[in-house]
Amino acid sequence: MDNSGIYVGLDIGTTSIKVIVAERVKGQMNVIGVGSERSNGLSRGVIVDIDKAASAIQSAVRQAEEKASIEIKKIIAGVPANLVKIERCRGMIAVADESKEINNEDVQNVAAAALVQSLPPEREVLDVIPDEFVVDGFDGIKDPRGMVGVRLEMHGTLFTGPKTIIHNTRKAIEKAGLQIEQIVIAPLALSSLVLNDGEQDFGSIIVDMGGGQTTAAVIHDHQLKYTYVDQEGGQYITKDISVVLNTSIENAEKLKRDYGNADADQTSDEDEFPVEVVGQSTPTQISEQYLAEIIEARLDQIFNKLKQHLDDIHALDLPGGVVLTGGVAALPGITDLASQLFGTRVRVFTPNQMGLRHPSFDEALAVIKYQAALSEVALLVKSALTGDTRASVALDFSEPAPSQPATGSQAAPAQPAPTKTTKKQPAKQQHPDQESGLSRFKNFFNHFFD
Repeated sequence: MDNSGIYVGLDIGTTSIKVIVAERVKGQMNVIGVGSERSNGLSRGVIVDIDKAASAIQSAVRQAEEKASIEIKKIIAGVPANLVKIERCRGMIAVADESKEINNEDVQNVAAAALVQSLPPEREVLDVIPDEFVVDGFDGIKDPRGMVGVRLEMHGTLFTGPKTIIHNTRKAIEKAGLQIEQIVIAPLALSSLVLNDGEQDFGSIIVDMGGGQTTAAVIHDHQLKYTYVDQEGGQYITKDISVVLNTSIENAEKLKRDYGNADADQTSDEDEFPVEVVGQSTPTQISEQYLAEIIEARLDQIFNKLKQHLDDIHALDLPGGVVLTGGVAALPGITDLASQLFGTRVRVFTPNQMGLRHPSFDEALAVIKYQAALSEVALLVKSALTGDTRASVALDFSEPAPSQPATGSQAAPAQPAPTKTTKKQPAKQQHPDQESGLSRFKNFFNHFFD
């Protein structure tokens, strides 16, 4: 499917808010604008002050608009994996058409049937992904449209999250004057960016090291199987430096960025730098090794907690190893430290686009790539989240797709489509659906996560 057009990704992080504008032409994604603003109104990855967060989002969007020379109206937003639950879902319908040929409406109807879940009042459906369709008992079908059958089933994966987190995210974005094209679970989007096909198939672990929290996500068989969130991140490292060296938070953050190293063995106690100490008129000389020891102590604690949870499900046995993303992953020496503690191969993913060569931009870029890669069938299934079963994937993007508010626990993002701006109109969508050829070990680790 040719998903050409303009896409805008939004990453609402604890320490910074990032906006990336990209243009997809003939399968090539080109970044044309970037905005970055210091976060306000967030704590541990969650919006706690909607007005402050909305103001920061507006500022980041304005920066991206100026650089891209477009007006941004719609965005694709990533949400953290805080308390996300992964469940199986299944729906079944009778094919409605007299010819018994399965069409778009049948796919939407079977997806709507799969969404009929008994959820606690405090939870809400975030996303639904079709794993396979079954036509009259024949399974393993990725796209049933055009086939003839009497009974259509869909087996999928349902993601639910706390209503408070989802509502606050939506409210802050809307208050910033933007429309939400799609809400994407951050680890799910990151897998499409930082992992290759084989790593997604045979299994890998993504560790997103943000300022307010650290998230471990297990990807296997191209699916998000498990998430764990540790409420410690880069801010904790900064606070440790501030307390130990008796310096301000601002100075501590600068020291971490300018002189920090995650592995004390890679530093020297002879290389020193000045530190402004509270209550002293002259700076104190501190060695790089001493600073690295402070940083390493906190990272040891974070990684060991992650390892404990990952060992419980044998995730570290997956052949893809660990991929580090997020701003903290930019610390020198972090791959060596993580490799020692996890006992597996570790690498850091850094975008190769000009102006984005830092792991902190991974999530904003990932939500764009994730949305652009969605197939027509996936878009049809997601449209069932709006409750509008009359919708069609063959949309005219010159006007926003109509959406109807859902009720109860199934309130969800509007129908997904490439983000509309004033620059150009996406080309007509077409449908190729490709399956991974790497499937010979797909069931090997299933008992760890089912």
